[in-house]
Amino acid sequence: MPLQATRDEGSTLVDVIDRILDKGLVINADICVSVAGVELLGIKIRAALASFETAAKYGLEFPSGTNYETAAWKEAKVGKEECPQCSKRVSAEELMNEGCPWCGWISAKAKRAKAVAEIPAE
Repeated sequence: MPLQATRDEGSTLVDVIDRILDKGLVINADICVSVAGVELLGIKIRAALASFETAAKYGLEFPSGTNYETAAWKEAKVGKEECPQCSKRVSAEELMNEGCPWCGWISAKAKRAKAVAEIPAE
């Protein structure tokens, strides 16, 4: 899904950085220096800037020898959804079964489960 250009007069540097980390930014460049048709120097550059979550989502590769199996990377691999009330990203399983830990929003599924648990057994 390509990033659509938008103009927002109220954007701050924090908003721009948040957007870049959320969507990711990849720069590919091939630089070639040649004289009289003879290639003297060739450089290939690939730079990626993204959050762990975005990198995990799109399967960005890390250079060999990089230890990326950190707690943040493992957490980024967990499927997340946006809370309908506060818009924070929360684990989809937690959001549906328990609710949002940030604002206290509770899903209909969690409300039903709570109501069933409160019914006294006869």
